[in-house]
Amino acid sequence: MTMFDLNKILGAVLGSALLLMVVNEVANFLVHPVIPAQAAIAIEGVEEKAASQTADAKDAAPVISLAVLLAGADAGRGARMSNRCKACHSFEKGGKHKVGPALFGVVGRGKGGGAGFGYSTAMKDKGGDWSYADLDAFLADPKAFMPGTKMAFRGISKPTDRANLILFMRQNHDAPPALPAE
Repeated sequence: MTMFDLNKILGAVLGSALLLMVVNEVANFLVHPVIPAQAAIAIEGVEEKAASQTADAKDAAPVISLAVLLAGADAGRGARMSNRCKACHSFEKGGKHKVGPALFGVVGRGKGGGAGFGYSTAMKDKGGDWSYADLDAFLADPKAFMPGTKMAFRGISKPTDRANLILFMRQNHDAPPALPAE
């Protein structure tokens, strides 16, 4: 096989791929699938069954309280979880502010209350002290808990991971507040 034959084969493969992409784009332009708000033909029992299955699934999922999660949390795992945070935060006593504030002693501290850091207006306006429940909600979804926050982190979805991290932050405190009771 000569180099000319190899070029013809590669040209055919690339041309086919390009043709496939053009056909796909034309099809997307011509066909606009619209999902209606209501079904055109109502079938008895189908929607009710799907709604009841969804409700059953939500009821079946056990909801574990934060107190129970914190009681079983592992600060060592929380220390490993904190590695994600260390690009923007420090956890050491006397640690420097980075993109985010230093988090030593954050449990029980006022929201937006750390000295020497430019907190967002949303953080300052939220008010109150950082409770375990507030930290859990903030770590789950910062933008939902505090709309307007500067924190770009999307959150930690697993409750056990959040509990581990909160317990680690509790250890990085001179006089941490007591864990919540069940």
